[in-house]
Amino acid sequence: MPASNHQDWIRTASETDRFERIEAFFNDHAYEPHRHDTYAIGRTLSGVQSFHYQGVMQHSQQGMTMVLHPDEKHDGESGTQEGFRYRMVYIEPAKIQSILKGKPLPFIEHGISTDPRLFKATNTFLQSIENHMEVLEEEDALYDLAMALNEISFQPLSQRLSFDYRAAEKAREFIHTLSERNISLDDLEKNIGRDRWSLSRDFRLLFGTSPHRYLTMRRLEKVKINLIKGASLVAAATDAGFYDQSHMTRHFKQAFGLSPAHWKKINHLP
Repeated sequence: MPASNHQDWIRTASETDRFERIEAFFNDHAYEPHRHDTYAIGRTLSGVQSFHYQGVMQHSQQGMTMVLHPDEKHDGESGTQEGFRYRMVYIEPAKIQSILKGKPLPFIEHGISTDPRLFKATNTFLQSIENHMEVLEEEDALYDLAMALNEISFQPLSQRLSFDYRAAEKAREFIHTLSERNISLDDLEKNIGRDRWSLSRDFRLLFGTSPHRYLTMRRLEKVKINLIKGASLVAAATDAGFYDQSHMTRHFKQAFGLSPAHWKKINHLP
């Protein structure tokens, strides 16, 4: 089908240090297959937002809530010739875990829900990105969202395991403090006091991704902040701890489905 003449754009809310919130429009093809280590929770404002998720093409329309699980590969494209507009918030699993305290991460089958409880619970995060959100407002919204996700979640048998939440949380904090260094599982084991393979398993179950992927995503977050501020690709890559620009670019595409140069071109603050 012929596409419309509208240009693609992404607008990012200003308070990205706490939660990344975006509103975007894509005319036709949006994202290559990619995966990130956050929940991607959103709703389609106009058009049809189509994406492959767990091997099946899904179609998000108005009134639905998208909940893409951490580290689940997906892409994005328009399901109609008019393009699609949507809002999305990216929420770290650690923020959900701060409320659930070690329960398995909530999982929404098919990546789309029509449950009115979830739709209501996402209203605050998915309001206009021009609206400033106070800290207490965000914290209340996070609690409501975590409760709604937990209530309607599907939990495979493989997720009903026991694990050490405290050790995994310490490992996550350790990665944050040394995100620019080349951290190993041996470093985590020595500093956390739990054997590396049990710690790695617990980390994946509780935070939705591996320790290495978590480290890489923290570096990519820094890259995005620097790019928005006007840094060059080389400077952004070096400052975040990547070996070079090509190293950063490869990981950026895998995480966000766009090249960093294209992302920088279409992204701006409201």
